[in-house]
Amino acid sequence: METAVDAVNPWIIDETHIFLRLLLSICLGGLIGFEREQSNHAAGLRTNILVCLGSCLLMLLSMYGFSDFINEVNVRVDPARLAAAVITGIGFLGAGTILYTGKSITGLTTAASLWVVAAIGLAIGAGFYFASVSSTLLVLLILWAFNKIEKRFVNNKKQQLLKIDADDQSVLVLAISSLLSERDVQMRKISIHEARDRERGSQLTLQLYVTLPKTETLVSLLEDIRGIEGVHGVSAE
Repeated sequence: METAVDAVNPWIIDETHIFLRLLLSICLGGLIGFEREQSNHAAGLRTNILVCLGSCLLMLLSMYGFSDFINEVNVRVDPARLAAAVITGIGFLGAGTILYTGKSITGLTTAASLWVVAAIGLAIGAGFYFASVSSTLLVLLILWAFNKIEKRFVNNKKQQLLKIDADDQSVLVLAISSLLSERDVQMRKISIHEARDRERGSQLTLQLYVTLPKTETLVSLLEDIRGIEGVHGVSAE
């Protein structure tokens, strides 16, 4: 006969609750993963689901998997041990989503979302349902709403790399500089590479790091630069 102590034993959980926690981790991880998938990020739907599910499973294992050894002599069960290992291990997975292109670093938000998804999975495994659901809703709010804010107020101030192929003329460089000044485009850095061409003679490749004002569009700026005499091609990254 089950005693009152057994009924409230924190080291025992039934199979139904195990399944419900695993299922909840799939749902919450899937919500965040769906948002990442819609934005075409490296860690999408399946990745976030697997991270959340795996974290939940490890938390369940850490809390209930060793309940048979609780009453053994010289045995001390620490439910936080595997959880700490998950937080450390997820850093390696997150690092794989971070890319350094030489001009900027991308994937930091995706790596951070994986870290949070792992934390949500651990919380579900530990039975913190309110915290898990609340965190998922807040993460979705941050990823969606704050992304709109960034595009509206922040992205316009990011640097753009312009590559310009042109004739070797000092007047041309002055014309490009004058055009940028007229349109309030701030030039942060410039590098000039000279090359020799048998047909065209000496050629220049200009690399300009610029910051566009809010009223300026990249396409119109490229068209104006392309219209300068002596410019053969222009591209932006």
